[in-house]
Amino acid sequence: MVAIGDNTTEVMENPFRQKVAPVGDLTKPAFFWLSAFFLVYCARPEDWVPGLNYVPCAKITGILCMWALFNVLGRTKRTFKDIPKEGKLLLTVIGLYWVGAFLSPIWKAGAILHTIDFSKAYVAWVLTFLLITSFSRLRRIIYIQAVSVVVISAISIIKGHDQPRLEGVLGGIYGNSNDLAFAIVLTLPFTLAFLLTSSNAFKKVLWGLGMIPMLTAIFMTASRAGFVDLVISGAVTLWHFGVRGKRPGLIVAVLLAVALLGGTAGQKLYARFAALNGGSKTEASAYQSYEDRMYLMRRAVEGIEHYPLFGIGDNNFITYSGIWHQVHMTYLQVGVEGGIPALILYLMFFRCGFKNLKIMRKAKGLDQHTVLFVGALHSSLIGFAVGALFAPEATQFFPFFAVAFSSTLLATLRERDAELQTEPPAPTKPRHFLEVYADHGTPGTIAPVR
Repeated sequence: MVAIGDNTTEVMENPFRQKVAPVGDLTKPAFFWLSAFFLVYCARPEDWVPGLNYVPCAKITGILCMWALFNVLGRTKRTFKDIPKEGKLLLTVIGLYWVGAFLSPIWKAGAILHTIDFSKAYVAWVLTFLLITSFSRLRRIIYIQAVSVVVISAISIIKGHDQPRLEGVLGGIYGNSNDLAFAIVLTLPFTLAFLLTSSNAFKKVLWGLGMIPMLTAIFMTASRAGFVDLVISGAVTLWHFGVRGKRPGLIVAVLLAVALLGGTAGQKLYARFAALNGGSKTEASAYQSYEDRMYLMRRAVEGIEHYPLFGIGDNNFITYSGIWHQVHMTYLQVGVEGGIPALILYLMFFRCGFKNLKIMRKAKGLDQHTVLFVGALHSSLIGFAVGALFAPEATQFFPFFAVAFSSTLLATLRERDAELQTEPPAPTKPRHFLEVYADHGTPGTIAPVR
């Protein structure tokens, strides 16, 4: 006997007991398109897969993600009412960017186009929070980011080994050497977490080998900001995984690998650091870069003073600067292009991410895999907070992804705890007291249901 309801199918095995079999997960198609969006954004296949450069992969997956968002409304475990404070802050920041784009004193059309791209971050953020309701799904999305950056690092080295600082080898978020180094640093903690949580030695070896092109690419970019970011984020990562995790061998292995790779691929980086004092003849451009950055910072402060409320519009500082460069500090970039209110909300957004991680780091009873990925998220956000002092990464999605991961993981843990608290207590009476009789325990001819 089968009874079909709206969302469940009830299969009656006998007159006394019923089992409820859940229908397939209705959010799987939406999660597939979310995964596709992450893959296209993180791996940029159109830059290195032949023929894909004619296909607008980013636009297609972005549109399908928006379609998926509307398609799953009311079907997800979480709803828009459950979106935490950080999600609302991000939406407000994007709203302020839209106002600034329409009021831009520099170039309205350009600001609007770039704000449209920035707005995709909110769609991805909301879908991540609504659809990732289990640790396994979270691992899958982070896995896509980690593998993608490993592949990107290897391809950048292969295609750009003769290109100065791997500049322009790929497009998008990897087009600039500083941006490439920044993306790698933010992803390295995740690759190390996968190495430590892999189930067999072969997978551990693959993750270990994958980290080699990532570190090599950082040195080949000769990005001073990327290297400083690597030192800070790497120290936090080793503290989580090596010191707290009691893995002294890991600390030794990582430091040895960095020293060896730095010795073989870090000559250009060393020369650029030496050029900071202005005395290097071979790296005069590096010192000129330092001088330009100081000028751009002063110019950004002037822009904030003149347009404090809504800024000059997304990506318009390149024109406003007068030398066609972006200010190499994310916080000034947000302030001058989005306005002071947007900067305040932007900082509050990332503060929420750190608060989420603080709550989870203090939680008791977490399994080892969760502890490691909480540590990886903390290291990645620290890497962003430091790297943002030296690079224009205001609208790069990786930091927003990290906050989304912290939000959904915290929500998942809270939901699990709530489910455990609502479960009925285990029976303590002997079996014969737990037998259910059709006549409420009165002796008779009706047998008990066991």
